Order: sequence, then structure tokens, then C-alpha cells
Amino acid sequence: MLASAGLLFVQTPANATTAATATPTAKKQSAQQIRLAELAEDYYQKSLELNPISATEQGEHRYDDRLPMTLTPEVRAQELAFYKKLHADLSRIQRQQLNVQEKQTLDIMLFETEAALKLSAFPDHLMPVNQMDSIPLTLAHFAGGQSAQPLKTPEQYRTFLKRLQQFPAWLQAAQANMQEGMQRKVVLPKALVISMLPQYEHMVTAQPEDHPYFAPLKQFPEQFSAQDKQQLTSEYREALKQQIIPALAQFLQFLKTTYLPAARTSTGWADLPDGKRWYNTWAQVQTTTSLTPEAIHQTGLKEVARIQSEYAKLGPQLGYKGEAKAFPAWMEAQTTYKPFKTEKEVLDAYLQIDAYVRKKLPDYFGKIPKAVLEIRPEPEISRATASDHYSSPALDGSRPGVFWAVINNPADYATTGMKTLYLHEGQPGHHFHLAFLQELDLPKFRRVGGNTAYTEGWALYSETLGKEMGLFENDPASYYGHLSDEMLRATRLVVDTGMHAKGWTREQGIQYLQETLGYTEAASRQAIERYMAWPGQALGYKVGSLKIMELRKRAEKELGAKFSLKAFHDAVLSDGTLPLALLEKKMLLWIATQKAAG
Repeated sequence: MLASAGLLFVQTPANATTAATATPTAKKQSAQQIRLAELAEDYYQKSLELNPISATEQGEHRYDDRLPMTLTPEVRAQELAFYKKLHADLSRIQRQQLNVQEKQTLDIMLFETEAALKLSAFPDHLMPVNQMDSIPLTLAHFAGGQSAQPLKTPEQYRTFLKRLQQFPAWLQAAQANMQEGMQRKVVLPKALVISMLPQYEHMVTAQPEDHPYFAPLKQFPEQFSAQDKQQLTSEYREALKQQIIPALAQFLQFLKTTYLPAARTSTGWADLPDGKRWYNTWAQVQTTTSLTPEAIHQTGLKEVARIQSEYAKLGPQLGYKGEAKAFPAWMEAQTTYKPFKTEKEVLDAYLQIDAYVRKKLPDYFGKIPKAVLEIRPEPEISRATASDHYSSPALDGSRPGVFWAVINNPADYATTGMKTLYLHEGQPGHHFHLAFLQELDLPKFRRVGGNTAYTEGWALYSETLGKEMGLFENDPASYYGHLSDEMLRATRLVVDTGMHAKGWTREQGIQYLQETLGYTEAASRQAIERYMAWPGQALGYKVGSLKIMELRKRAEKELGAKFSLKAFHDAVLSDGTLPLALLEKKMLLWIATQKAAG
């Protein structure tokens, strides 16, 4: 998954173009083309202003001293007014005066603004924190010095301190919204509040020096003067002691004594006011389709059955003789595949996979992204609740793409899933999509934005390339890991829709994952609580992957000997992130163009 799970906000060989990506002959732009470019730039700039955390993560550092205040009624009203006006302005653009690429830009902006307007009808702001992601955890990541917030000069240290000093006001706004949510019965499930509490307890320290936000003061760059070090240490210590830690302590007390008792005992989104329509909207926005929760649920059940049939074939190769359904639980109990004693051993194993895959990539892609991919361990503060994830390079090249491996206890880390996980989070998964995206000549919002269905769908599709690359040859245990990860994404379709649309309880979801994936109760609980916190987000993976595979099979069938897997991959990635309907339209045109070629 991506480091940021926000809603909405490769490659063509150098000597080739396609009908879907060709650059038109240079000519004077029409008024409509100029207007579209202006709207695209306005959209990008306003998104940065409204979401300064996202701006920092994208390498846009003008807002590094700010926090998003979209929790306040005033800013939320400004945001809604902006989307309404932007959508109206886009609707007046005359499509016939645009080229192919510009029509894509228009359609993407219309999709994203329509999605934002649909979701604005629901009070997401009344549940501003959860155990998966929140401003407090993001700031802890930033403070660690390995993330997006630049901390290399005294001025940058002071910029980050200004951001931290706004945190108490953000907490006040969050608490005010949560109190309103209590009155309106729009509250988190109790289980999610309980999962959050340790994170906030970790941030309420007796001494400023023990706080995660004090981390920059423990790792000054060598060039800092003694005076800078002393002054910055004093400023951070004072802010933490007088403002930040007291605000966190008060918020923690609110969570424990006020919010937790008012939290709901139900599980799914359908139990919230107008929750069924709310979840249906999330499902359609996250999959970029018109699929209903019931249709998605049935697709999930079919995929589970298909993968279990593969288990039946694979089990005997690994010494398993029982029913396919129980194969995952048996594999989870095999200690043979858990050889690690240290974090370094895990990271070294990933580096070996990385070296192998890098040699294979030119056989499958016409170009390799310029940005470097690094593999790093997840920071300690978020390991307990984080999933392995990827963060994009900065647009200015100042930060590489990073695959963050979550290594809690190395002895529990199995080799079976590592190859597939690397293909997804590293390359050619998220890194090929998002790093190469930044190299394309597109409006800026298209170079940093995205939707889950394409983004995670591509990464999940990339996992399937492991078999073709030979990663599982003579390694049936790693092929099991591949099937297990496919099964995970299939079960998500079942449990996400089950909990949020069909009345499943949290406990039913946990039991289903234990039985189907062979997960422990703790691992199943962590996964289920993620889906509870992010309704619909987990649906995009499988829906997107199935669409890309469907398009590949269609291209193989229609093109026959003309089909090139390299060219297919390059075409899928050549225009960046698209809603699935636009991707299908583009790829059908690509197939027709390839078929017509001599």
C-alpha cells in the first residue's frame, strides 16, 4: 500500500508513441486548452494549500510549517466551494478543442471533483483520527528524519517546529469534531479507539527529551554550530513541555474518559447515520467503478475459491496432505520459513531479492524509473499498527522512493511472502508506477495524485509477474506466499463488504481471516481493524488488478503474435494514474492501434 492512504490526492520506449499517448504537432493553443491548463494548475496549487502534509510528502516545501486545518468549519467550507466552482468550470470546457492527453486530464479532474463532492455529503471530519493514520503519527514519522520533512539546516528545524506548534490547535479542532460526532452518533467503533490509545500514551512523556518529536534534537547534522544546537534544543524543549505534551495529555484523557465510552459497539459503516449510502459511495470512489458492494462481495468469494484450488495443487509439494482450506494455517505453523534473528538479516534478504529483480526488469519494461528505490525498516513508533508500504520520491529528486518494511520481531518474519511483497511495494509495483509518473510530461496534479484502484491494482498485478520472472522456480514456499497474498486481497473483498454492507461483526471478520488465510488472531484483528478504519480502501487492490489482467488477456487474444508484454506494460503506465474506465478506454484504443500497425 501507499504511505498515504488518502482518497484522491511506465512507460513508452523513447522512440515510440501510441494513439493514446502521441504528442500532437506543435501549434498555437486554443482558448479551451489554455483554460484547462489554468484549471489544472489551480487544482494542484489549491490541493497543496489545503493539504500541507501532502505537499511536504510530494516534495513541495512551501507549506512545511503548516498543518491542514480542514477540520475547521471555515476551511472545510472553503474547500467545498473550491470543488464546486472547479467542477462547474471544468464542465464548461469544450472537449472538441482538446487533444487526447488533455481530454484525459479533463476526465480525471471531473472524476476527482465529482468524487470529492459526493463524499462531502458525509461527515468524515467527525472521525478525524484512527489507529491507522493521523496527524500525530505523521509528525512522528517526520521527526524521525527519514521521511518527507527536510531536517538538514537550522532554518528547516525551525520550520518543523512551527508546524509542531500548530499541533495543539489541530488537536482542539479534532476534539471539537469528535464531540459533535458523539452528539450525532458518528463515532468510531470501540475496538479502534482501544487500538489508538497506546499510540497516544507513547506520546505523553514525562520529559520532552523522551518524546518522539524531540528526535531531531538527538541527531543534529554535523555542520550545526554549538549555538544553533543549544538554541534549537531550548526552543523544542519549551514547545513540547508547555504546549504539545499538555495538549496530547488532555486529548488522551478525552479519548479514555469521554470518547471511548461513547464509541459504538457496532462494526461497519452501515451502522452510521446514512451509513449504507455512505459506504456505497466509498466503494464506488475507491474502485473507480459503479460496482455495488454485493457484486464486489461475490467477486471476492469466487477469487477465494479459485485460489483455494491452487492451494490443493501446491500443498503436496510442501508436504501437506490435508484440505486446501486448512493449508494456510499449516504453512503458518512451519518454523522452517522463519530463519531470521535480526532486523539486518531481514533487510539483507530483501536486498538479495532486489538484486535479482533488477536484472529481470529490462525483459518486461521499456524504461526503468530514474529515481532510486531504497529499502528501510518502519520507524518504531508505528510498527505495531503499520503495514508494509511505499513512499514516493520527492518531485525535486531530494528523496528516493522507499519501501518501508515493518519488522516487529525478526523471529516472526517469514521468507514465504518476501518476494511477492517486494514486487508490490518495491519494483515493478509502486515504484515503477509512482516514480516513473513523476517523469511524465503531465499537469502536476497528475504526477502526484492517484486512486486506489489503479495504484494498488497495478502493484497487485505486478506480484503476478514473479512467476514469469522465475522468482518461484524451485521455491514452492515463495509461490505459496504469492498465492497467500492474492488470497489476502480476495478476502478483503469479502470482509470489507461483509462488515460495512452485510452486517458482519468484527469477530466474524477476524474468524474468516483466521480460517481462510491461516492468520493468527492478532494478525487477523489488525487487518480487520484496518478495514474498519478505512472503508472501501481495501477493495481497489483486487478490482484494479483484475481489470489490468483482463485487459492483458484481451490484448494477448486479439493481437496474437503481435502482442508484446513490454509494450503492454509501457502503455498501461504511459499516462499515469487513471480511473479504471479511462484505463480500459485507453488500452482498447492501444489494442486497436497495435492491430492496425503493419
